[in-house]
Amino acid sequence: MSSRFDEVRLFSGNGNPALAHAICQRMNIPLGDATVTSFSNENIFVRLNESVREKDVFVVQSLAAPLSDRIMELLIMLDACKRASAGRVTAVVPFYAYGRTDKRDQPRVPITARLLADMIQVAGAQQVITMDLHAGQIQGFFSIPVDELSTMSLLVPYVAARGWHDSVVVSPDMGFAKRARNFAEQLGVPLAIVEKRHSRPLNGNTAAESLRLIGDVAGAHCIIVDDEVHTGTSIIQAAELLMASGARSVVAAVVHPVLAGDAIERIRRSPISELVTTDTLPIAPEHVWPELRVLSVASLLAEVIERIHSGVSVDTLFQRAARPWR
Repeated sequence: MSSRFDEVRLFSGNGNPALAHAICQRMNIPLGDATVTSFSNENIFVRLNESVREKDVFVVQSLAAPLSDRIMELLIMLDACKRASAGRVTAVVPFYAYGRTDKRDQPRVPITARLLADMIQVAGAQQVITMDLHAGQIQGFFSIPVDELSTMSLLVPYVAARGWHDSVVVSPDMGFAKRARNFAEQLGVPLAIVEKRHSRPLNGNTAAESLRLIGDVAGAHCIIVDDEVHTGTSIIQAAELLMASGARSVVAAVVHPVLAGDAIERIRRSPISELVTTDTLPIAPEHVWPELRVLSVASLLAEVIERIHSGVSVDTLFQRAARPWR
């Protein structure tokens, strides 16, 4: 099926240029020529160095650190494409920041995930491609089409290739239990859940936290699954509980490697024998270690971009992998 737009163009911000290059390689197209830089006063400057008039433009930008700069780069690039008369502008955001601020869970706080969605639309995006949102309801914050892709098709085969017949999938908290259950069903193995309980002392404001394991992991290879690893605290605590409960080994499979602060060193010192993740966010070379496995989402994004450009259904590509993950 031919596209109603002229040829596709793909541009990258500074959030994850390696992923953008990999997508272009798989699509057999050159990366769009754009200047994205900052002045000495920290103002961000963007210039498209080629025409995008009536082109089908995709702007790839992972919202990595420094986060505010990456958000502004994305917004300014979208605005530049819109003002350059692009035929259609799609924001490709492999990692959507502020995903945890999807509701008002305490008085007088914002819903930043909704604010970010509004800004992306106002800047000029006509549709969005993203991956494994922290909360599915974020799709509803947009009034434009959103394709939320799943990494189930990458993570499940990798874990299945281990050939562990005595493995157990573990959710590090109750909030992720549904998606962890679906992961376990794809592998055909049992599910265990780490339940966190908070107690508040009568004479203080600091909440104490206790962990309880729901399920049997004795003698099992445990696979902790989560949508992102930030400081690593949740998966480290879960791994320690699993080993104390008789697990044979613990592997963590996490979609988005935020890895803030000293998360890498803490995970390396933990009982987690291997961290499996993706390249939705860049990982600095100094943070790479032998037990880190990074699966690329480039092929997945490349095929989706080609399908969208050609007007072919995306759902048929993911109907067996994406839906169970949700």
